Amino acid sequence: MPGLRHLVSIDDLSLDEIKKLFVHARTFAADLRASSELCRGMIAASLFYEPSTRTRLSFESAMLRLGGGVITAADMRNLSASKGESLADTARVVSGAYADIVVLRHSSEGAARLAAQYSTVPVINAGDGAHEHPTQTLCDLYNLWIERGHIEGLDVVLAGDLRYSRTIHSFAYALARFGANVVCVPAPGFEMPDYVLQRLREEFGVEPQRADAKSLGDLATQSDAVYLTPQKPHQLSLFTDARGFAIDRVDALYMTRPQTERHPSGAQLENYLQLGRRELSAESLRDAVVMHPLPRKDELSEDLDSDPRAIYFKQAARGVPIRMAILASLLGRLPALEREPASTTKHHPVTEGANPCVNPTCISRTEARHVPPQYRVSSRHPLRVHCGYCSHAIPLRLVGCSTTRHWHDPESVELRKVRPDHLVFLADLAEAERLGFAPATRANAPA
Repeated sequence: MPGLRHLVSIDDLSLDEIKKLFVHARTFAADLRASSELCRGMIAASLFYEPSTRTRLSFESAMLRLGGGVITAADMRNLSASKGESLADTARVVSGAYADIVVLRHSSEGAARLAAQYSTVPVINAGDGAHEHPTQTLCDLYNLWIERGHIEGLDVVLAGDLRYSRTIHSFAYALARFGANVVCVPAPGFEMPDYVLQRLREEFGVEPQRADAKSLGDLATQSDAVYLTPQKPHQLSLFTDARGFAIDRVDALYMTRPQTERHPSGAQLENYLQLGRRELSAESLRDAVVMHPLPRKDELSEDLDSDPRAIYFKQAARGVPIRMAILASLLGRLPALEREPASTTKHHPVTEGANPCVNPTCISRTEARHVPPQYRVSSRHPLRVHCGYCSHAIPLRLVGCSTTRHWHDPESVELRKVRPDHLVFLADLAEAERLGFAPATRANAPA
């Protein structure tokens, strides 16, 4: 629908729109009861296929404080989904007359993008598998903005489970967009995934650099710290030595719990990071605010609760005003959003062959109906293609052109001449022959 805005990814918002949401959230926070007429008569539907406490309750509280109503299905797995209803059909039904906006949490990556394709009302991604959690990211950014007055140029440590935390992935992308610096301190075996690092490199010019872990004291004794900065490598080299980038001062430390619900069987947690006063005793962490998306397990000591640097309970409370701003803006009740989303990335349907996405938890794999596979092109040469739902890289073996019916090696420069929406991803020579593709030569290469 023209002008319909969704919040599927943090990329759907421009930096200017994000800052406007912060200003509105700060106004709401000054008096949470003062805007009870803003969304009067409007209804939000909470569709949660995964357990949630803080996210679901904060959204429902936000909608009620705006004067709207809420219909909720806190465990969709035991409702229509258990009867075989597809997510696409659920989105159609709920957006038909039940609600004016949909808040969705789902275990499959890319589920929110699928729902947005079929919904006639705005869809908000409240977490899709290990993919993204954009409203938590906005909450985290808002907390930094409140505590530090700005985000640009801050040094933020991300610690714990960096591999499976969707919150961490969204936060890292957003920090890079704002020009902040990230220090990765993963628990052993839970390092930042390669596809996240690849995107940071390709879209933001971020090159991972070894960090001097000694400056972080006991926090990084078990970890190889990595410094991620949107600065150019030649600028960064001016400030590094053989020990790595020296971290003199940290503005915020973001701790995460082990995401055990997404861990493969056999994952080891014996050496998982624990954060207490001793780990915060390093001089570089003296002024760092401590953040955590909650719930916590044993990774965050209760002795920090009284530490003035600990803001994680404030962080949770601030989720209500920022989600009030998100809801009211998407519903058209606040002048924060433009008519078109910031992201202009084109998603193309897969028209031939099998689904090229190899991620077993992608919505295009977990749902068989109403999910036409999609892809987006992130680089033309070398050709890099990602799933349009879950953002995982699509492995390229042979790549065809749907108009010339020729196939190419993925590294061929001739692929730059093929329109992105004409690409066909072929598993092997047998599939190429079955679909009628012949090998390309320079004489018959596509024009």
